[in-house]
Amino acid sequence: MAKIAYILLCHKDPEAIIEQAERLTAVGDYMAIHFDASANPKHFAAIKAALQDNPNVAFSRKRIKCGWGAWSLVQATLYAVEAAVDTFPRATHFYMLSGDCMAIKSAEYTHAFLDAEDVDYIESFDYFESDWIKTGMKEERLIYRHFFNERTQKRRFYASYNFQKKFGLTREIPKDLQIQIGSQWWCLRRRTIEWILEFTRQRKDVMRFFKTTWIPDETFFQTLVRHLVPENEIQMRTLTFLMFSDYGMPVTFYNDHYELLLSQDFLFARKISPEATSLKERLGALYAAEDQVFQISNEGASLFKFLTERGRIGRRFASRFWETEATIGRDRELMIVVCKKWHVAKRLVESISHGTNIPVVEYIFNEESAPLPDLGGIQRTLSKRHRHRRALTRMLFEYFETNRLIICMDPGNFYLLEDFGSDRSGTRILEVECDYTDEFLIGHAKRIGLAGEQTSEETLQRLLPTIRNEIAFEKDRMHEANFDSLYTIKESDSAQENAAPLAEFLGVSPEKAQQIADTPYLFSD
Repeated sequence: MAKIAYILLCHKDPEAIIEQAERLTAVGDYMAIHFDASANPKHFAAIKAALQDNPNVAFSRKRIKCGWGAWSLVQATLYAVEAAVDTFPRATHFYMLSGDCMAIKSAEYTHAFLDAEDVDYIESFDYFESDWIKTGMKEERLIYRHFFNERTQKRRFYASYNFQKKFGLTREIPKDLQIQIGSQWWCLRRRTIEWILEFTRQRKDVMRFFKTTWIPDETFFQTLVRHLVPENEIQMRTLTFLMFSDYGMPVTFYNDHYELLLSQDFLFARKISPEATSLKERLGALYAAEDQVFQISNEGASLFKFLTERGRIGRRFASRFWETEATIGRDRELMIVVCKKWHVAKRLVESISHGTNIPVVEYIFNEESAPLPDLGGIQRTLSKRHRHRRALTRMLFEYFETNRLIICMDPGNFYLLEDFGSDRSGTRILEVECDYTDEFLIGHAKRIGLAGEQTSEETLQRLLPTIRNEIAFEKDRMHEANFDSLYTIKESDSAQENAAPLAEFLGVSPEKAQQIADTPYLFSD
């Protein structure tokens, strides 16, 4: 059975570290601790005093001062790994942790998970081909020597960098290495760890290279594992659940995230808020629990994206100049059917198309598979359609040889409604207001990735009010925008009542509008 040696790098919160060590070692696992030499010495003394009699805890034989982005983080990890290898000969896996990580599965589940497949778990993406680095230095991290810490010695860091750049003082990457990059939160087998330690003793040239590489904790282990271990024995993923905001900051988890964390396909989570005492207590008890069943739905990342984007859509980036200047055409009329229940809108526009011969395209800005003619490639992906929305729409008018075109749109696409509403062409909007059962909302959450088939009932019930509020927010936002030509039909109204706004929206006779409003099963689920 797997026995884990946890490699813990920490620098604060001694009480939490003591609790974490006691909790993780109570079921027979191990821990090797490196406590930052620049941290409060009283904190380290308290940790040593509390854990000195625990035979499953070891401390790095040497402590160093650690700095973000510097080699010291890798060196501290190696010191802790060496202590774990020497002290715990029965350890089969070595799992990298920080002080604010916590287990989100039981030890029983964790051991069975690691026993199931004889592999290493580490993110390891090609440094130059992948898009892992979004902004800032990329090649410069490697080809220049970085002697100073950018966080604490900014002026020296950039003076050294600019000097090397000016005089072309670059260096070569070790020829036999293909540099990799990924998360520093890995879980490696004992054999792999022993290979890495032997490699560090044999290859002094590689060690010199990484010691002056910027942010080597994202490249050192990732590169060596890929260099030393057969590809079929590497799982390119971390077992620690962590998310980053779109500003590059780690997401912090609080007391109300317990069910969410347990449903993710990970063994640990980072970061747990120091104030989340209830969450810590529940997760702490969970690790020692037996016969626990976990329903894995893995919706965490998409749910976070949904929640954090509310109210910010269309506000982060200015419109591109080619979008603000382009126009669909003064003599054209774009007619937008806005409905959260896509199947209802599709039934409605099909009936409109048969009754009026107005060309119709459905949810082209929401569904990649929406049928579209070949427009030279601009129609191939949703991102292209959004980016060149006016050009795409203008080409559709030309393709259908029409001055009137109907498209369907989700009310969540408010920035598209605003953009089309401001165009010099005539834009009409028909809001289709529906009733929403819990069953529909749950299905909607699953369709867009906010929930999975295994999402617990408790999580779904907590999610439903948020989705209802979002739908209400979208409706209010649309009405507050004061669009010139906004019409509304409602599921709660009769066909006769809906015929009047339909007639105005379509510019057809009341009789024709009545026929469309009488579409069989229009609002049925």
